[in-house]
Amino acid sequence: MKRLFLFLFFLYFSIAGCFSQTLFSDSVMSSVKVWIGADSLAWLYANPLSDQYLKAEMVYENGIASDTIRNIGFRLRGNTSRFSKKKSFKISFNTFSSGRRYQGVKKLNLNGQHNDPTMVREKFFYRLWNKAGMPERRTVFVKLFVNNQYMGLYTGLEEMDKDWLQRTMGNNGGNLYKCTYPADLAYLGADQAAYKAVLTSAVTGDRAYSLETNEAEDDYAGFVQLCARLKDPLTASFPQNMEAILNVEVFLKALALEISCGHWDDYAFNKNNFFLYHNPESGRFHFISYDADNTFGVDWSGINWSTRTLSKWINPSQPRPLVTKILSYQPYYQRFLQITDSLNSHVMHPDSSFSWLDWAQGHIQEAAAADSFRTLDYGYSLQDFNAGFT
Repeated sequence: MKRLFLFLFFLYFSIAGCFSQTLFSDSVMSSVKVWIGADSLAWLYANPLSDQYLKAEMVYENGIASDTIRNIGFRLRGNTSRFSKKKSFKISFNTFSSGRRYQGVKKLNLNGQHNDPTMVREKFFYRLWNKAGMPERRTVFVKLFVNNQYMGLYTGLEEMDKDWLQRTMGNNGGNLYKCTYPADLAYLGADQAAYKAVLTSAVTGDRAYSLETNEAEDDYAGFVQLCARLKDPLTASFPQNMEAILNVEVFLKALALEISCGHWDDYAFNKNNFFLYHNPESGRFHFISYDADNTFGVDWSGINWSTRTLSKWINPSQPRPLVTKILSYQPYYQRFLQITDSLNSHVMHPDSSFSWLDWAQGHIQEAAAADSFRTLDYGYSLQDFNAGFT
């Protein structure tokens, strides 16, 4: 009896160890299998703008063992992708089990990459982002099944929440603002209500400057102060005042990465897709890019982003005070050029970038070939998938 107990004891911890660090590991092609009631799934598709989680079950398989997680939350995610034929989803481990984490995370984003024929661009961007020493965002390729139907190849991304802030920033007590279209950071006066009234969607009523932490306090005082600072004249005190409220070095690196990767669906061009974290330890804002699928040549507006010059990258017809004010100060502009040169000489150098792309193409080839959903929105074929890497 004692031997049987010891066997079961070691077996349990051996299996548990199989899952401890694999959720964001690309050593194998993992599968996420979601089981949800047919009525619930139909409701999600019929209400694409809803952020309501419906109860489901998930089985995670990493090629070594499988793990069942009951009572997860499951919903659609994204902006325009909610109306695509290949949907993107979000899984919540703590909606129906308060405080629960799975492999250290409360939520997992599953992005379908329906507009990218290679389905690697967003992961590639974050690989370069992480390599440049920016706040790490973990990603992974996974195969997604819903009610035993293969939904295709997905990019799994960790949620940028308080757990992520604690891991990457060393604290999570500050205000995290998620900024989406039309988030131009224009100064609207001293009244916080004016910034809360800017909507990213009139249908859902979602704020363009959405406070993701400390929601109960709903305090935008620091955010208003940042916008006000961006209208200050370029006096001798400008750099001191600016660096007191913004981590300028991090912003310049984020901007250089976005432009070097052709990330036009960003702040600089499309006033979209960035976070601002007001770090309570430094008192400064930290700029963070996200949603980087429209990169490396993807375009929907007739612009050749691969040849667009740096001087024309910023949207010329709309205000972008955070970019224009920072780069109008010559020492900051020169530093920006230095960062851009360094990124392209080291972080993005073909010697490392091409080898990773070759690996990614081989790693996902089988899963991509079987993914029929990726063909539905833009008719991408397997030939487009392979040619897209070149």
